Amino acid sequence: MSKLVDEVAADVFFARGADVNWVLLRDGRDITLIDTGYPGYLDDVLRSIRAIGGEPGTVAAVLITHAHVDHIGGVNHFVEAFGTPVYTDAVEARHARRELLEQATPLDVLKNLRAPGMLPWLGRVVRVGVTKRVSIPTAEAFPTELDLPGRPQPVPTGGHTSGHTAYYLPAARAVATGDELVTGHALLRRSGPAVLPEFFAHGDSRAAVQRLAPLDAELILPGHGAPLRQPVAEAVAEALAG
Repeated sequence: MSKLVDEVAADVFFARGADVNWVLLRDGRDITLIDTGYPGYLDDVLRSIRAIGGEPGTVAAVLITHAHVDHIGGVNHFVEAFGTPVYTDAVEARHARRELLEQATPLDVLKNLRAPGMLPWLGRVVRVGVTKRVSIPTAEAFPTELDLPGRPQPVPTGGHTSGHTAYYLPAARAVATGDELVTGHALLRRSGPAVLPEFFAHGDSRAAVQRLAPLDAELILPGHGAPLRQPVAEAVAEALAG
C-alpha cells in the first residue's frame, strides 16, 4: 500500500497530504471520495484512488465536508472528466457554487501573521493553490437517500462553515470530521483532538463539534492531522477542554 493512503478500517482509507486529508470508501471497484485537498494535490488524489485498486472514473460521488479551497481543490476534475456527482449540505452547496463565501480573508491572515507556524504554513499552501478561486457549479444538496459505497451518513455540523458536514460510517464505527474536529494543524501548538483557530470559523465551532459526541464511533478521520482511535465523545471533550 502506498504511504500516501492507509486502510484504517475494512474498505475505509485515509489519505494524508502535507496539510490536509481526504477519505476514500471502497465497495468493490466503486469509490466514494470525501474531499479532495488543495488544487495542487490532484495528482496525489488520483494516485490514492489507484493505490486502493480503483480508477478515477469509478468514483461514484464526491462528498464535500465544506467548500474551503483546501477541501475542494480537485473536485472539478472529476466533474469535467467523468460527470461525477458532487453532494453536500444544501447551504454548503450554495457555498461551493460561490453564491456565498465563508472563508478566512487576507486581513484575517494578516492579523495572525505572527502566530507560530503561520509563515511556513503559508509558504506551503500558496504553492498548492490556497489563493485560487475554486467554485463547483454542479454541487448539489444530498439526495433523499444517499446510497454510496461505504454507506456514509451525513452529520450536520455547521460551525466552521454554515453547512459543514461530517460523515458517519457505522460499519467501521468511524467518522470523517472535516474541520470541526481535527487532530493536528500547522497553527496548533499540540497534536490531539482540537478545534481550529477561531479566525477560520464562520459560526460556533465549539457548539458544532458537540454534535459528533453522540455517535457510536471510535475512529476519527479528521480533515487535518492523523487518524485517531478514541471514542468520539472523549475526543470532543478533550478538544473543548484544550
